[in-house]
Amino acid sequence: MRNAECGMRNVNNFAHANPLRTPHSALRTSAFTLVELLTVIAIIAALAAFIFPVMSVIEKNKFITRSRAEMSQVAGAIDSYKDAWGFYPPDNPGNPLLNQLYYELVGTTNTLSSPATFQTLDGSSTVTSGTLTSTFGGVSAFVNCSKLGAGEQAAGGRNFLHEYRQNQTAPYNNNVTLLVASVGGPDPNYQPLGPPDLNPWRYISSNPTNNPGSYDLWVQLSISGKKYLVCNWNNQAQINNPLP
Repeated sequence: MRNAECGMRNVNNFAHANPLRTPHSALRTSAFTLVELLTVIAIIAALAAFIFPVMSVIEKNKFITRSRAEMSQVAGAIDSYKDAWGFYPPDNPGNPLLNQLYYELVGTTNTLSSPATFQTLDGSSTVTSGTLTSTFGGVSAFVNCSKLGAGEQAAGGRNFLHEYRQNQTAPYNNNVTLLVASVGGPDPNYQPLGPPDLNPWRYISSNPTNNPGSYDLWVQLSISGKKYLVCNWNNQAQINNPLP
């Protein structure tokens, strides 16, 4: 018994004399084994495989929801235009991608110069009749336009598109302004008109195929390589629709 007590005292004395040394048993309990590390890595990989697809779906829905909200805003402006003028804004029958919808909805003035020059009511865009003809399929003037010096009772020159954000319009060829989806392509390699992030609203009023007697309004989004059509004739985004 006396020898055992001496042995215990020696161990205690050794521990006090070497406070920085840790018993091997303590090292074994605090360190990760290889199996434990592999288990943690496997769990992290499984969580990542679950989270990434969910985040991709959330991002896709965000693009579609924002575009639908912007479409409702533009459609409301088109309907107000119809109430005021008795018909829908003119379109470009030969190319729904390049349409004069922005100018018709925000209203313009005519300087009566030669060539005729039109400026939006907010002063953000100026375009000549020659540019209109070459860009919008023969269009040489706007319906929603007021002549300078005309009286207050003169028709035209009204802004039907209120509170739109700056990223909802974009210049094309530095000549005209188009109404575009603020989300862009959003895939950078989707470029329907050439320049990146220039994804205009397509519009047909002269002979709409999906809304006879009204108008077709749509935009095609490219998200993770798949096409989603946001349109005013279906409440759900259509996948891989052939429309441009």
